Amino acid sequence: MLKTILTIIISVTFLGVLFFIIVRNLLKRKLDQLLEDEKKKKLNNLE
Repeated sequence: MLKTILTIIISVTFLGVLFFIIVRNLLKRKLDQLLEDEKKKKLNNLE
């Protein structure tokens, strides 16, 4: 019984960490893209 509970807890923890890393990387990539677009827009407005 204890073995089963520990297996479930470890599995859920692993999947949670994996999900967190994936979401964090996606948000970081999107934020970098938005910042780059904003920089390009400001440069175009100055010309």
